[in-house]
Amino acid sequence: MCGIVGIYFKKKKLHRQLGQYLSQMLDNMSSRGPDSAGFAVYNNNEKKLFKYSLSINDNSILNKFETDIKKKFKDANVKPVSNHLVLSTLSNPKIVIPFIKKNYHNILIVGYGKSIEIFKEVGNPRDIVKKFNLKNFTGSHGIGHTRMATESAITIDGSHPYSTGEDECLVHNGSLSNHNNLRRQLIKQGKTFDSFNDTEVAAGFISNNLSKNKTLKQTLKNCLSNLDGFYTFIAGTNNGFAVLRDEIACKPAVIAENKDYVAVASEFQAMAHLPNVNKAKIYEPEPGVIYTWGK
Repeated sequence: MCGIVGIYFKKKKLHRQLGQYLSQMLDNMSSRGPDSAGFAVYNNNEKKLFKYSLSINDNSILNKFETDIKKKFKDANVKPVSNHLVLSTLSNPKIVIPFIKKNYHNILIVGYGKSIEIFKEVGNPRDIVKKFNLKNFTGSHGIGHTRMATESAITIDGSHPYSTGEDECLVHNGSLSNHNNLRRQLIKQGKTFDSFNDTEVAAGFISNNLSKNKTLKQTLKNCLSNLDGFYTFIAGTNNGFAVLRDEIACKPAVIAENKDYVAVASEFQAMAHLPNVNKAKIYEPEPGVIYTWGK
């Protein structure tokens, strides 16, 4: 049992409220996932720069890392956020990511892109929301997860969201039964993985499809025929997100939509604080039906 949440704003004037709304949604899902939590925030203010979200396991390397990264990439800027860093640079991921992985084994790249920032940690979701000061974040949409570990260890690299492509992420409530075979197939196609978590495999499958110029809707349709198990997904891109429940649909989800926003959560209690939510259209996503907002 895990908790998933997401909110997408239809009006730009609401972007400054993202952190406040999303933090309360995650807080209210603490009962579904006490082991770890994480969130992805999308903000398109700096479209030219790539942003790399990094989890630091060893604080003693911070100064050396900042010195090395600014020497290698002259325009680099490093912003500490608790025990994470957000590295901003014009340099391409094909250069930056191999450099970090080769030289800094204690640094986990949890996401990258021109609009996404990802933060995740082990512990109670309420504490993690406070640790990263989520309420002060702004953006167009955000996705979050509270985890009750079943498929892999309680570690940062076992926590959600998972990002395996530029400006892409996935949160998942459920369990996949064929993830080991699918992981082997994706590795043969060039994908790499940082954990043994089944959700990272699903994220890899999605990013692999998107890299072949498939739309998010087409990609999630392929999930229905290639992923075995029980799942409710929220998949994010830089323009919006999508929701999918498998065709058996035993994992709960509820959507609230009005003229200002679309909110998704495992339980309605996660959205009870949202303004005018009782006047919104509230419904459960149908089994095997893909719901998208944005692109």
